[in-house]
Amino acid sequence: MKTEIYKAMKFTGFFLIAAFLVIKAAAQDKVVDQIVAIVGGNIILKSDIERMHIEQQAQGVTTEGDMKCEILENFLVDKLLVAEAELDTLIEVTPSQVNQRMDQQLAMYVSYIGSEKAVEEYFKKSIVEIKAEMREGIRNQLLSQQMREKIVKDVTVTPSEVRYNFRNLKDEEIPTIPTQYEYAQITFQPVIDLEEDNRIKSRLRDIKKRIEDGSSFATMAVLYSECPSAKDGGVIGYSGRAELDPAYAAVAFNLKDDRISNVVRSAFGYHIIQLVDKKGDKVNTRHVLMKPKVSVEAKEVAYNRLDSLAKMIRNNEIPFEEAAQVFSFDKNTRNNSGVVINPNTMSSKFSVEELDPDVSKIITKMNVNEISMPFESIDRDTQLPVFKIIKVLKKTDAHKANLQNDYQKLAEMYLMKKKEGVFNEWVSKQQAATYIRIDLTYANCNFNFNNWIK
Repeated sequence: MKTEIYKAMKFTGFFLIAAFLVIKAAAQDKVVDQIVAIVGGNIILKSDIERMHIEQQAQGVTTEGDMKCEILENFLVDKLLVAEAELDTLIEVTPSQVNQRMDQQLAMYVSYIGSEKAVEEYFKKSIVEIKAEMREGIRNQLLSQQMREKIVKDVTVTPSEVRYNFRNLKDEEIPTIPTQYEYAQITFQPVIDLEEDNRIKSRLRDIKKRIEDGSSFATMAVLYSECPSAKDGGVIGYSGRAELDPAYAAVAFNLKDDRISNVVRSAFGYHIIQLVDKKGDKVNTRHVLMKPKVSVEAKEVAYNRLDSLAKMIRNNEIPFEEAAQVFSFDKNTRNNSGVVINPNTMSSKFSVEELDPDVSKIITKMNVNEISMPFESIDRDTQLPVFKIIKVLKKTDAHKANLQNDYQKLAEMYLMKKKEGVFNEWVSKQQAATYIRIDLTYANCNFNFNNWIK
């Protein structure tokens, strides 16, 4: 649907690609620019549209409408957001934020192309020159994102609004809620061998020395870190103490300047950490994470222990809830009698798509109150291997949504719809108040907003 292009995640992906294309175009110097649109004092070039079109085709992106028209409208909306953000004294993009995002972008290029040297060869420019050309585009990207968030940040929905909206839906508009499961779990984490612990620590000390000798921390993170932040050069963003592993936080909050920590052990594995920035009671850090590998013998021990516990539960020697509180390694569910909470909705209900794959293939074959055999999985928080047994607490079959059972899902859907309406209204007002001119070659575009061409 065309309105989908205005959702936040699509905007983020759109501008990441755009930033990449700006540098790539500067390296190629083959496209002759032509102004196709003016929004206030900002211009949109034909080369911007053409390069984005080529990139989306290469990625297999398809659309029901005219892709070039949709790309142009993305740029038009972005220009409105940036122009308003620059007038808003409460919206600020600091050099530190720009530098952080640049590091993340460059780390993405290194991950995609292979090394910093390969990136320089690809763009035919030095890293310093690439950063210089990225800076303004990244600043605008951050301004646009902040402005969009500000426009919808105060949008809320009340229970009465949710009820009114639901009761006014046509029958065909009422969403179908897929089959949902509620379950509890007990997890055992295999013990890591001392020799493997020492191997990982030695490897991280070597990486630390390479960085201190001149290698880029971001590049080392891309090449060696086992954290999802690797693609961003190891940067994890601003975090308070409570948001971080206690051992990680103790070191991160005591780092100064760009010094690199000694090896730190956390629940996730082993790290070396570098401070990026401090802001109030939060720190922004980058790290390289390496996880010790679990031996086959250690896995067998964990499996057998958990299997014995499962048999005791089935024989009514110990209740599942009590066993979870006493024996489970998972701190998030241990104090909740093993009940697993869906992080997307903060309820105990999961659709099959929301379950971890290792759990979904087991739970769909189980009956309510059944205890599974132990199976290997990956801990959602630490991403380390664990063994689990699960108990199905409840299964709700697929059904048309209703207020009694599905209020939270309906509230989320209506909130998204309401935010979209507020944002669309803002765009329409800005169109009326802003000088906009679009080249006649785009006059027949079926834009989502009607007033681009005046």
